[in-house]
Amino acid sequence: MAQIINGKLVSQNVREAQKKETEELFQKYGKKPGLAVIIVGEDPASKVYVANKEKACIEVGFYSELYRMPESTTIEELLALIDRLNKDDKIHGILCQLPLPKHLDEEKVILAIDPNKDVDAFHPVNTGKIMIGNHSFLPCTPAGVMKLIESTGTDISGKECVVIGRSNIVGKPQAMLLLQANGTVTICHSRTKNLKEVTKRADILVVAIGKADFVTGDMIKEGAIVIDVGMNRRQDGKLTGDVDFESAEKVASYITPVPGGVGPMTITMLLQNTLTAFKQTL
Repeated sequence: MAQIINGKLVSQNVREAQKKETEELFQKYGKKPGLAVIIVGEDPASKVYVANKEKACIEVGFYSELYRMPESTTIEELLALIDRLNKDDKIHGILCQLPLPKHLDEEKVILAIDPNKDVDAFHPVNTGKIMIGNHSFLPCTPAGVMKLIESTGTDISGKECVVIGRSNIVGKPQAMLLLQANGTVTICHSRTKNLKEVTKRADILVVAIGKADFVTGDMIKEGAIVIDVGMNRRQDGKLTGDVDFESAEKVASYITPVPGGVGPMTITMLLQNTLTAFKQTL
């Protein structure tokens, strides 16, 4: 039976360290890390996520600003706000909550954010730096996954690592981080043939495809570490991941639950990026 990787506990430990460092920096410089969060429209999931970010900032002692913009906001209005925040010395990190309403060009918005304040690490400058291993910021979810693997005491070096999913936000950067940790990495996706044969080789399996309970116990190597990035809602309203927890738990050595696994780490790593951005200005 697998040991549960408690994302809440790992996250709490990282945040305590962030809070301590923030206090020490404030004593020394009289300044705090500042995060600006922009949300456009009324997406319910985004509203919850943004509220959690604001709460997390208060918890670790950051300065934060929240901009709630109506669905009708034009691209010009949004870019003007980003331009102002780029020039604001109190703000070290800027996050524009995605998805945006359909009439707004996400790529234009990502490109408008100063790469030195791009704490989501979505700007091409930062994604390029991740590729060459010379990064200031890491995408929040993949960085959180690495912390969770680290918490098991596992050395990634030389391990067979399989990532299911190839999104720009999770799959691709996740593969890069595992590769930089000297893992042997395979990326799988909807066109992968004989998926089960590939996943059964994995010492470390990261699943990020957005399909409820897709990976079952018979697809997992005995003793593997299973990280479930998925967050889906079943018909009965219950949250579930991309991994069928019940069958996977019987095979894996370590597994993340949903909720309470990867989720808490994402905001924690956003705070880490903001702290890093702040320290670069000192």
